[in-house]
Amino acid sequence: MGRQSTPILTQSVIATAALTADRFVTIAGAVPAAGASAYGVGRSTVAIGARQTVDVLGTAVVEAGAAIAEGAFVQTDASGRAITKAAGVTLGRLAPGEVATAAGQFVEVLLLPATA
Repeated sequence: MGRQSTPILTQSVIATAALTADRFVTIAGAVPAAGASAYGVGRSTVAIGARQTVDVLGTAVVEAGAAIAEGAFVQTDASGRAITKAAGVTLGRLAPGEVATAAGQFVEVLLLPATA
């Protein structure tokens, strides 16, 4: 399970909710709804009103919300964690060699621009 990442574009947002590191975040600085679009992956845990650094393009380390197979496309769960894509917006796919066998593990995800 990876703890490496290769961000190509990193931006920041002001947190409008408490945000947890290594989870998807919206452009409005909130936790995305399950299956919703996300701006990128936050790098640190921050409180409301704090600036959150967000990896927007490239690869990022993301906490898994369930088991995810190698190469699977992912979406967000209601906590901002990566889960296998079902009917939600595709936010990325697991990098080669990455797999999550349970929730709470950290995997490298190739971020894909959300279009929905």
